[in-house]
Parts: sequence; C-alpha cells; structure tokens
Amino acid sequence: MRNQQDATSPSNDPAQPLRRTLIKSGAAVAVAGLLPSLQPTARAATLGKPEMEEVKIGFIPLTDCAPIVMAAVLGFDKKYGVKIIPSKQASWAAVRDNLVTGGIQMAHVLYGLPYGVQLGVGGPKKDMAILMGLNRNGQAISLSDALAKEGITTGPALAKAVLAKKRTYTFAQTFPTSTHAMWLYYWLATYGINPLKDDKVITVPPPQMVANMRVGSMDGFCVGEPWNAVAINQKIGFTAVTSQEIWADHPEKVLGTTAEFVEKYPNTTKAVMAAVLEACRWIDASDANRTKMAETIAAPGYVNTQVATILPRILGNYTNGLGKSWHDAHPMTFYEDGQVNFPWLSDGMWFLTQFRRWGLIKTDPDYLAVAKAVNRVDLYQAVATELKVPVPASTLRTSKLIDGVTWDGKDPKAYAHGFKVNDLAV
Repeated sequence: MRNQQDATSPSNDPAQPLRRTLIKSGAAVAVAGLLPSLQPTARAATLGKPEMEEVKIGFIPLTDCAPIVMAAVLGFDKKYGVKIIPSKQASWAAVRDNLVTGGIQMAHVLYGLPYGVQLGVGGPKKDMAILMGLNRNGQAISLSDALAKEGITTGPALAKAVLAKKRTYTFAQTFPTSTHAMWLYYWLATYGINPLKDDKVITVPPPQMVANMRVGSMDGFCVGEPWNAVAINQKIGFTAVTSQEIWADHPEKVLGTTAEFVEKYPNTTKAVMAAVLEACRWIDASDANRTKMAETIAAPGYVNTQVATILPRILGNYTNGLGKSWHDAHPMTFYEDGQVNFPWLSDGMWFLTQFRRWGLIKTDPDYLAVAKAVNRVDLYQAVATELKVPVPASTLRTSKLIDGVTWDGKDPKAYAHGFKVNDLAV
C-alpha cells in the first residue's frame, strides 16, 4: 500500500473515487456477499421515500468517522434511497457552525456538542437531535515524552507535579463541550486536579494535536484515534490512560443533526440512520471488515494516515509508548447488537451533569426532559425495528467510572453536585 503522511487535506466528496476503487479491487468481491442489493429494497420503502436524494454529512478525520464513510463507500446509502456525501471538516467548531447554518445536514459529532448547542453553551443556541451512537471507547489521554523524562507517567505523579505549582501545565481538548474535555477533566479530577483552576486548558482540533505537542504547546491532550497512536509513532508522547479506562464502554461520537432537519425530512433522516446502522453492524462483524475499514479511512480524503497507525488499536492491540503492550478488553466498537447505537437517555444526562459540574451551565436543567428532547429514541426504535436490531427495554444504563462512582441516570442533580473537585456556581 502506498505510504502516506499523517496530515489532512479537505475533500468534499471522497466517497465516489474510493467506491470505484473498491469495486475494482478483490476486496469488493469479498464484501459483496455481505451486502444486500444496492437498489432500494422493500424494507427501505417501509421507512418512507426520502425527501432528499443527497445528504452531506460532516466528519472530522478520526477513526470513529468510519460508519459514515463505510455507509457511503459500500453503498448502504443507495440501499435506502439516498446518497451520503461525507464532508471533511476542519474543526468541531466548523461542524457546529455548519450544522446550525445548514452547510451540512448531519454530522459525525462529539456526544456533548449537540447538548451544548441545545443549551446555547459558548455559541449558537438551536434545538438539536442525536439520532444514534456511532461508537464506544477508543479515545485516550496522551502526555508528552518530556513529562516521561521527568518521571511523570501516571495520574498520581502528574497530580503531584501540577499541585506543586512549580510551573503551569497545559492540556488540550478538542471542543469545550466535547467528550474529550469531559474525559480529560474527569481523569484529572480523579487525582485531585481541578482542570479549570490548577492548570491551563486549551482547545485544539484533533489533526493538530501532535504538531502542537511537538513544538511544546502542551503537556498533554485528550483526543480520538488515530492521533494518540500517531504521537507514539512519532515519539512525541505516550498514552497515559485510555478513555475506556476512565469509563468502560462509554458513549463517544453520534450521528447528529438539527431538530428542524428531522421535522422537515423525517424519511431522509431514517434512511440515513438505516444506512449508517448497517455500516456499524458491518464493521463489527469481523476483523476482516475492520481491516478493510482501516484501509478505507486511511486514505487522503478521510483520515490521511497509514493503515498501520489505525489498525492495531481498532483490533484492540495497544502499546502505550513506554514499553507496555496489551489486548484491550474494551476497544472501539461500532455495534454490539445495537448497544452502541441506542441513544441512551442516561448517556445524554451524564454530559449535562458534567456541564453543571464544571460550570458550563450555572443552574440545574431538567436533565431528563433535555435528554428526551435531544436523544431521538423514537426514531431509533423505528429504524432498529426495521433492521431487526435489538432495542434495550430501558433508556437508562449503569456504569462505574474510574473514581469508583456509579452513574445510573436516576438522580442526575445529586450526581452533578456530589463531586469533591468541581467548578459549580455558588
């Protein structure tokens, strides 16, 4: 395979040449048997005729953009009567702005971003919709090799250095209401660091993380793959903790849009959801499919990196850059019998509790009401039923995070106010 550099270059519609490439390759023959006819099917018809023929879906060059890309490249979109046009975006702020203004119709988007827009946190306020989850796990916090040389490789060691206040330590996340900000803040706070008072936090787009660490702009960052693996490969940093160590099977990226789009184009919305859900199921079906996915998204029009940078971690094979290797029990997944994709209300409420904890919102919202408004469980249930994807009986799930605190969605206000390290408004 052609050697590629870890960089990015915008491309408005890379799916078409890649689809042609797959059709010409032997790999396409291998996957063809797994794919139904690419013509609209009877099942697609039961979801209603799409009101739009083409849907532009924004994405950031990260491994977890894969369901959007594969739905287009493998033709699942055609099966449901739409054409998905993946549209590379420069930053999460660009994703937000283009969603709000209609420059894109949907997006591969951080779980917390639609909630921030829904509440008008740090930007425009608009009613939003989370249609389904795209993936779980697969992010990480990387620290610089300079810290490793100082013997700072763990959370407790970092806390000791930060709280000694010999200098200001700088950490980067990808967007103020991002999953990455919340994983970073939660991890630092677990060891007694208040991320908003004891250090400096900056916002950096994912593809720019490694370059910024290389020139000394930060001591650490939280970002999605493959950029943590890139930091190791380029001997810039090491993986201090994976996001799944912070919260095993945590929600990550979602398929998001505006409530207005859902109202105007309900059939188009369901058609895209069906295509993306099928892509999620296809990716998780085998290691061969995960490998083909990695080969596809590594291309310049998508993530623009080497397949060898993406593939190990997508298969669960991790190294931390300090000599440790392991097979992760909770790698990035895209389906898991629909458990990944169901828009759990408790997941949405968790982000609201962290917004409250860190002062992004100054009063307690009606947590459940906001989650019900944003997470379109009704649409997901309709699409999942048509695709014969299992749907959970409850909209809440229970998890225990790295600090030993259990989250079950039943008392979000008490949970939000129960953390010793916080930035709650008095």
